[in-house]
Amino acid sequence: MEILQFLILPFLASLILTGIHAYLGVHVVERGVIFVDLALAQIAALGATIAIAVGMDPHGGKSYWISLVFTFLGALIFSLVRSRRARVPLEAFIGITYAVSSAAAILAMSKATGETEHLKDMLVGNILAVSRHEVIKTALLYGAIGLFHYIFRRKFLSISMDPAAAEAQGINVRLWDFLFYASFGFVVTSSVAIAGVLLVFCYLIVPSVGAMLFADKIGTRLAIGWIMGTLVSALGCYLSVYLDLPTGATIVCTFGGILFFMYLAHVVFSRARVGHAQIAESRLVEK
Repeated sequence: MEILQFLILPFLASLILTGIHAYLGVHVVERGVIFVDLALAQIAALGATIAIAVGMDPHGGKSYWISLVFTFLGALIFSLVRSRRARVPLEAFIGITYAVSSAAAILAMSKATGETEHLKDMLVGNILAVSRHEVIKTALLYGAIGLFHYIFRRKFLSISMDPAAAEAQGINVRLWDFLFYASFGFVVTSSVAIAGVLLVFCYLIVPSVGAMLFADKIGTRLAIGWIMGTLVSALGCYLSVYLDLPTGATIVCTFGGILFFMYLAHVVFSRARVGHAQIAESRLVEK
């Protein structure tokens, strides 16, 4: 019971992260910009690192807003360079942005040697230390972003699924791309402060990839992703406390293990389906 009481706030934070990231992950996977979350998270971490290097409180409001401004700049870059006629794919720019942001963060980190623990938290996270205030604030922010995406879901889904058709319908793709990445930036900046870069990436990509193994419809994929994220969060938090392991890294590894077993189940079910189809076809031929 003591362990369960200790884990209640981290688990609630994990549920909030699962809710918004599993949805955004559907868009990211459909757009083929798998590492955009990692890049934006690293940009947010760079902003926080610079704030720490100049002497700001790593948990203060100024550090958060500096991270958010950096993330908005990344969102603006990604929305401007995207084009279906571009010679260089967007994923290349995302990778370059991630590499440069990581290197810049290392340079800034060298000037903030006394804050290495805070900088480590940005990478691996410290979700066990989340407070009630942070959980409530994050829930309200993500709820507002979720409502924004629900109101304009047709535009966002149209651009993610078929940008050429969306452009033909008169939708300003670059404007709505920026709004998507900007709202994404709000989520990433807050998530990195709670869970760290690696865990944020897993919450975005792994549930969506796992859901794609078993479903094609968006609604079904969201349901599978939310269930997977909830179960993995609960199991990862429990294992981290029970085995005395870092929580963020434990949840990341749990995500990887569960995804592996989901892939094995997908292979088994696919082969069974093919086998049943071949048997049915052979019976029709015999008749």
